[in-house]
Amino acid sequence: ICTAVAEAVEAQCSDNVLLTPTIWLGASAHHLRFGATLDSQLDTYISTLYEVARSLLDDDFKRLLFLNGHGGNVDPLRVALRSVQLEFPDSLLIGGSYWSTSTDLLANTLEGDHKGMGHACEVETSLILHLRPELVDTSDLADAGHLVPDVMDGLFVSRDMMQRTARGCTGRPDLASAEKGATLFNGIVENVVAVVNKARTEPLGTEYSDLSSDA
Repeated sequence: ICTAVAEAVEAQCSDNVLLTPTIWLGASAHHLRFGATLDSQLDTYISTLYEVARSLLDDDFKRLLFLNGHGGNVDPLRVALRSVQLEFPDSLLIGGSYWSTSTDLLANTLEGDHKGMGHACEVETSLILHLRPELVDTSDLADAGHLVPDVMDGLFVSRDMMQRTARGCTGRPDLASAEKGATLFNGIVENVVAVVNKARTEPLGTEYSDLSSDA
């Protein structure tokens, strides 16, 4: 999904965007107990992102966007960018998940009670039904049931997916459709394009006075 979003964004911004190959291996330890999972340890993943960023920034690229497609990558992605920023403080370093650009779109499109991104949920299943419908076993789609939370009174609780969900998925994949997937995909691409265009005009610098109009 993330590759498809990135390629669609590049197609709309081809004069201004250089798209690198997708980093397919991510931080997926919280899925390991379900089996058939490939996982990058956190330090390895952080180092991989750091090295990709450093390679580009050493070649005088100044604006870098890591577009993420997996929830387990979010925390190490931020750590990687924090590390890179120490070495390249005059560059614009952006990173986050494609769905984070479109929280209102998700909430307004989804029918189930879960109004955001989960795992093999109404969002992801709809997007795959739109992009690669042959990959979806529609006979196995069902309500995922209760999701054990990973937050307690505002604090993070570390639980893997075996502890959080009975089926391995979340939300209401049974409510997914290709039509919803098209709506979500087109809206997400539009929103990421807007971020890219904004990033291209964002000022660069190492001081508050370089970046703030109030300076």
